[in-house]
Amino acid sequence: QDQLEESGGGLVQAGDSLRLSCAASERTFSSAHMAWFRQAPGKEREFVARITRTGSLLNYADSVKGRFTISRDNAKNTVYLQMNRLKPEDTAVYYCAAQDVMGTGKYDYWGQGTQVTVSS
Repeated sequence: QDQLEESGGGLVQAGDSLRLSCAASERTFSSAHMAWFRQAPGKEREFVARITRTGSLLNYADSVKGRFTISRDNAKNTVYLQMNRLKPEDTAVYYCAAQDVMGTGKYDYWGQGTQVTVSS
């Protein structure tokens, strides 16, 4: 079964750091570009960051550029999101997603999400 499982969320203060992890099955991870999205209360889900299967290309939302870093460990089938200088507006449920490199361009698999809360 193809599953993604996020971890690492929590309650932090503004200016703190957190690292989110997302573990996937080898079958899913080895053939996918990986991304992080987030959804704040009352808002639509939004793109945060993406990394290609080989890790050669990274993309970030303007709101997190310079503060967040996406990376992946292909040996561990895990993608990470290092979040530094967190702001209250980063509070959201964070989801990882997998986009099959041979697919339609949609994100085929999603995790259940992990809550990140940043207090001011």
